[in-house]
Amino acid sequence: APVAGIAMGLVKEGNDFVVLSDILGDEDHLGDMDFKVAGTAEGVSALQMDIKIEGITEEIMKQALQQAKAGRLHILGEMAHALTTPRQELSDYAPRLLTIKIHPDKIREVIGKGGSTIQAITKETGTQIDIQDDGTIIIASVNAIAAQAAKSRIEQITSDVEPGRIYEGKVAKIMDFGAFVTILPGKDGLVHVSQISSERVEKVGDKLKEGDLVRVKVLEVDKQGRIRLSIKAVEEGEGLPASAE
Repeated sequence: APVAGIAMGLVKEGNDFVVLSDILGDEDHLGDMDFKVAGTAEGVSALQMDIKIEGITEEIMKQALQQAKAGRLHILGEMAHALTTPRQELSDYAPRLLTIKIHPDKIREVIGKGGSTIQAITKETGTQIDIQDDGTIIIASVNAIAAQAAKSRIEQITSDVEPGRIYEGKVAKIMDFGAFVTILPGKDGLVHVSQISSERVEKVGDKLKEGDLVRVKVLEVDKQGRIRLSIKAVEEGEGLPASAE
């Protein structure tokens, strides 16, 4: 149910008093009471009071609660004009807490050397990330888009490379014998010169340059975790000339 709150004040002089509704800062500072009442249309859910006098009477409390109820119901009515029923889903711009679970052995990959990986994720996405020893990761974000971006980055980092799967990667380094391609964050594989094209390639640099985006197929992940990739296998599988650029 919708909840609204109101702050009540008090000015008391001898036996005379006035209860103020929806007090401002000066009324709080100069008055004798700050009485906050929150609740639904059905009743009160929370109370908090500060007073600067020795105490208040039953009459004052009764009047303060009556005025607070009238104010609360008015606020709830105005809220209903803007939103008659609760939203089924949170706004994309509402703060988020996402929790995901990874294998504890993957924690070091998410943290990175000297914390470099986790720092890069938090900086780029604007999120706060807490990693627990059991592999639980809590992502705190000001909106859903940033939280999902951080979650996707972590899932990419911790996912296993699948033999036979096709990835889009970026050429990270050119060597005489082939090119290293980054297919997932922190995961590079080798496209041997023989796997660049079905035609003979004399010089790797004639076909590929650092920063190029290429589609590669995972041929093998050996016991040492080394990844063999092929551009040729992707193009041949799609019926394209392997030498096409």
